Amino acid sequence: MPPTRPRVRTDSRLSRMLHVLLHMARDDQPVTSAQIARMLGTNAAVVRRTMAGLRKAGYVQSEKGHHGGWRLDCDLAGVTLLDIHRAVGGPRVFAIGADHAHPDCAVERVVNAALADALEEAQALLVRRLGAVTLADLAREFDQICHAASWGLADHPQS
Repeated sequence: MPPTRPRVRTDSRLSRMLHVLLHMARDDQPVTSAQIARMLGTNAAVVRRTMAGLRKAGYVQSEKGHHGGWRLDCDLAGVTLLDIHRAVGGPRVFAIGADHAHPDCAVERVVNAALADALEEAQALLVRRLGAVTLADLAREFDQICHAASWGLADHPQS
């Protein structure tokens, strides 16, 4: 049996916050950090820290008090996945990078140049794609799936 490779940890802030924002788009009531934390299997402090970036960007607002919580504060059609990625402090798109330990080495310069070109091209493609999809696009797809499956938001497993 081949040895198991360690699982590479990925940054899921974008997908997790998109999930939360789509739920918020379908609910008129504010959602507390504790509710979001339960949905995501994390703690409320992590939620508040992440939501703060969305608030700073103008996508959500927070209300204090007994009936407080987080609410959407944007037009879904005007916000792209790239906008959300940036607002939640998403990491560099790729973790692959060049080695600069031996800048005088010709082999290292050739390898770094090849990697730089490939990564630049791949990043440009991903940024274009993320910038082309809006929250409204995702909400529309979600609504179509719910309608086709004859189940609503209340039946959604993460609700």
